Amino acid sequence: MDLAPSKPFRLTVFGAWLAVLFLTLPFAVVFPVSLTPQRYLSLPAGEVSLRHYQTLLQDPSWILSIRDSVIVAAGSTFVAIVLGTMTALACWRISSRASELVRMAMLAPMIVPSIVHALGFYQIWAQLGLLDTYLGLILAHAMKGTPYVVISVSAALANVDLRLEQAARNLGATALQALWKVIIPAAKPGMAAGSVFAFALSWDELVVTLFLSSRGVYTLPRKIWDGIQDNINPAIAAVASLLIVLTVIAMVVRILLARRQARLAAVPAEP
Repeated sequence: MDLAPSKPFRLTVFGAWLAVLFLTLPFAVVFPVSLTPQRYLSLPAGEVSLRHYQTLLQDPSWILSIRDSVIVAAGSTFVAIVLGTMTALACWRISSRASELVRMAMLAPMIVPSIVHALGFYQIWAQLGLLDTYLGLILAHAMKGTPYVVISVSAALANVDLRLEQAARNLGATALQALWKVIIPAAKPGMAAGSVFAFALSWDELVVTLFLSSRGVYTLPRKIWDGIQDNINPAIAAVASLLIVLTVIAMVVRILLARRQARLAAVPAEP
């Protein structure tokens, strides 16, 4: 029996490597630019410098923008996890046509362009006095991130039998205990995935931030945008390089933890 890879398989592998190269191409450009000794965007010509990384650590405006981005992203992720999980649990518990309509309605923030959200938020937030505040930006980002949590948690609960909750109640558990010890553990993978999407969306969000904040809340995307508008600073390339490196580290750690959990699960329990 011929076990050699078929031609379609080889073409698939080739296409996959092309996709990987395409996705890593920006890093191949951004990282060298971040090492330029010049004050403008350029590739280093025989000399490299870490001056732009030093700028990130010494310039208060960059440090404050990173701090604001962390605050807004963490706060909006928490709100999105709470609201999205509650919505997904309610839809799972009801399991009717109405719940399907709710899930479909939750897709609206993902379909409507960000500029439409920004205009709507601006009109309402201006009346509520939430413009250029942490609370206003956190709530706006949370509304955009909640659908991702609803989708991921709903997917995690798709194969969970409703009778598990009934069995827990029959064994003496209260409604809260059944929720906390039976349903929430089943939904945790979806909550984790949803939190990643919500955090990434808030961290990268620019359009809504441009409408709702000015100088009171100055996130990293806003700082980068203003830097591009005023002066193309190579520190922007340094920020991009650091974000790429941190993302790769997080992915490697996640893969290693998954492999460790798989090995632990494969070890037979002692009698």
